[in-house]
Amino acid sequence: MPDFQHSALPWLALRVRPRWEKRVGEVLRSKGYEEFVPFYRSRRRWSDRNKEILVPLFPGYIFCRLAPNACGKVLSTPGVIQIVGIGRVALPVDEDEIRAIMTIIDGQLQIEHIPFLPVGQRVRIEGGPLCGLEGILLKIGRQNRLVASVTLLRRSVAVEVELDWVRLLTATGNPAASPLIASQQVA
Repeated sequence: MPDFQHSALPWLALRVRPRWEKRVGEVLRSKGYEEFVPFYRSRRRWSDRNKEILVPLFPGYIFCRLAPNACGKVLSTPGVIQIVGIGRVALPVDEDEIRAIMTIIDGQLQIEHIPFLPVGQRVRIEGGPLCGLEGILLKIGRQNRLVASVTLLRRSVAVEVELDWVRLLTATGNPAASPLIASQQVA
């Protein structure tokens, strides 16, 4: 992600036309905005072949840094439907949630969409490519997954992690003394 001068501004979620995520992101970047359009690699199967393609992590949404009261130029961008918020009040996306999604994308691990999980056991990753990231730990089948969520969009993604990378967070948000032994089971 380039280092822009707008980094003090909050991230806002923009709802965009279907399949316009990349185009809108490019236009916003050309207008001087810092944008984040998360994509991941997905294997798709056609009758004659398998192919790996880039797919938007949050179809129909992108993120952009801008002041909530200066939205006119962004709303006039072709493909932008609205800025996510309550009524006419734009709501910022939590900086830590955006950072978590960026770290997961940069880690180039297998990503999976799951239902939004607002509650669960919070953990911190202390090893591997996701070191320093916090999220919710789940056990799906035999695999341990870290869940990162964008609360405003009510969307979550999960990425596989090694159990020895994980430390349970205490109520104060500090890592517990010992590694996490058990994780939440998902049926």
